Amino acid sequence: MVTTTQATIGTAGRSKNLVLAAMIFAVGMTFIDQTIVSIAIPEIQADLELSSTGVQWVINSYLLALAVSFAFGGRISDIFGHRKMVVIGVLIFTVASALNGAVPDSSIAEAWFIVFRAIQGIGAGILLPAALAIVVSSFELRERGRALAIFFAITGGLTAIGPIAGGYLSEWTWRAIFWINVPVAIIALVLIAAAKPEDTKQPSPLDFRGLFLIVLGMGASILGFQQASEWGWTDPATLACMIGGLVLLVVFAIVETRTEHPLIRVAIFENRAFAFENVVLFLAMIAFIPLFFFASMYAQISLGNSVSEAGLYLLTFFAGFAIASQLGGRVLDNVGAKPAVVTGCALGAVGFALWASQLPDLSYNSQWYFIVMAGAGIGLMLGPANTDAINRASQHAYGEVSGVTQTVRNYGASFGLAVLGTILITQNRVNIEDSLAKFGISKDRADEIAQSLSQSGGGDRGGFGRRSGAEAKKVFDAVQLDFAQASQVVFYVMAGALAVAALVALVGLRAGRQEQLVE
Repeated sequence: MVTTTQATIGTAGRSKNLVLAAMIFAVGMTFIDQTIVSIAIPEIQADLELSSTGVQWVINSYLLALAVSFAFGGRISDIFGHRKMVVIGVLIFTVASALNGAVPDSSIAEAWFIVFRAIQGIGAGILLPAALAIVVSSFELRERGRALAIFFAITGGLTAIGPIAGGYLSEWTWRAIFWINVPVAIIALVLIAAAKPEDTKQPSPLDFRGLFLIVLGMGASILGFQQASEWGWTDPATLACMIGGLVLLVVFAIVETRTEHPLIRVAIFENRAFAFENVVLFLAMIAFIPLFFFASMYAQISLGNSVSEAGLYLLTFFAGFAIASQLGGRVLDNVGAKPAVVTGCALGAVGFALWASQLPDLSYNSQWYFIVMAGAGIGLMLGPANTDAINRASQHAYGEVSGVTQTVRNYGASFGLAVLGTILITQNRVNIEDSLAKFGISKDRADEIAQSLSQSGGGDRGGFGRRSGAEAKKVFDAVQLDFAQASQVVFYVMAGALAVAALVALVGLRAGRQEQLVE
């Protein structure tokens, strides 16, 4: 016979699981949108005639807006209520997504796209920290590793599935990659209404001065790194943006220590584990999110895959990620974060390095086990590092602290995309100039071919058809190898970032489980 206590526990368990499902649906579409556009960008660029700079900003405006709005989103969710901000974030994100799907095929397309991609990022920045705060507050400390392992496995998996979905939806129309968010949002809102998660509030003033400084600092620094390939690394505008942006971020940190109700309580970084885990997350995100853009470009250009085939290429990464993320949650609950974070970063570094070594072979068969290894490394460390960092907050500041960690994560992703994108463009241009010089092709023409291929995903042979068939094939084969070798440099840098993250975790994190929350 079931007792009243047992029935209550069972109901509570079902309620927590329903809350978890609701939050996964709510944030799932935001994770998909971090990568789904990357694989469809060649088709979008060709259809709307976007400039090469516009193509980069369509992707990075979302990540950058996400990064700069996370801390603000975390604060307002603590002030006005987590459930309320999840609903508002879902609505902003979905409306902006639908408008991206309706971008007009005219001269305003590029500006329209960039603006509404940024608004999507703002909606996600409001939604995500509130959703994370709800999940964290719904589970006891000893249950959070498992709960957030499920949360990050599914949402992280959706990040990996984004390119696959983008590939198949693009075969109908690329606009569908934005429209698909509408039914998902409706399901999320229905689940939220059914789950009725707590709408906890902690009223306090908003720090608009801090918001202004962090937006300007992050925006300027990313602009400098992203435009370096076009402006030049030593150009005054590049240096002014990079240095000026980083200086503004330092000013932001100083100002926040002197603000009564700061956007980010910088003092929380005095917690050793929290500070080191955020450094690890920043470094890991240099590899994780940009990976999907660079790997999909490699698959389409160097391997000659179709858009849907490129999506399947990336599914291999998720195979390792999904399995290891569950293991990471169990390790966190049983022995603490350090073993999973250190091992995951080290495994990821080795996986990315070995993957990079095989890229010039232009063969999936020689790469797949290293792709799985790279995915397993990221999956093993991501949940434990993120969860353990959030556990450093009091129960009244989960939104704020999750906002901080997600700000760091997405700034790392945006920074990685900007820097690695510049490295890829520069290295590929040099490689193609050297290779095509052997065929008597001028430097200017080689640069045109490099730009054409990077924008078309390999579908446009850059005018090779004007040469004889045999010669055109030799030239295109050379260009495919050149792009693979440029990608190799990028993947080695990703491996290096993860290696540094492993060292930081080894030195900075303490062994053992966290026994109590830090107030």
